[in-house]
Amino acid sequence: MSGQERRQKILNLMGQAEGPISGERLAKLLGVSRQVIVQDIALLRAADHDIIATNRGYLCSGLAEASRVFHVNHGPDEIVEELNIIVDFGGTAADVFVEHEPYGELRARLDVHTRREVQEFMDSISSGNSSPLLTITCGDHYHTVRAASEKLLDEIGEELSRHGFLRN
Repeated sequence: MSGQERRQKILNLMGQAEGPISGERLAKLLGVSRQVIVQDIALLRAADHDIIATNRGYLCSGLAEASRVFHVNHGPDEIVEELNIIVDFGGTAADVFVEHEPYGELRARLDVHTRREVQEFMDSISSGNSSPLLTITCGDHYHTVRAASEKLLDEIGEELSRHGFLRN
């Protein structure tokens, strides 16, 4: 099998998977080393495929098919932990919004799907005179989360709940 055929198979396998797929698993399925998979992933990214690496494996975020709104509550000091849960389970925090009594719905786009983007978001908040939306609603806010499957969204919800962030 040529390198191009193998990279197409990697994309197909990601599309069929219900969540992130590890480099080790891809290597085993394709009969190559994990290093070959790492190189193929780099080439696919260079070809503008939106592939992210999570702690559970690779995910092609362009394949996201499911989304869900999570109602959460926590303090400003727990934003990083909350967003890292979402991205570590292969999700993308598409936005954040609050329901504010006098102003109605206030929404901001995030599109955060890696730990690096979580940190960049936090850096942007701390570098200015801004504060997170959750501060105007005593920590109560919502996120629209996208993921490759409903199963992944369920796992994200379970982990948010386990950490005490999820509201009913």
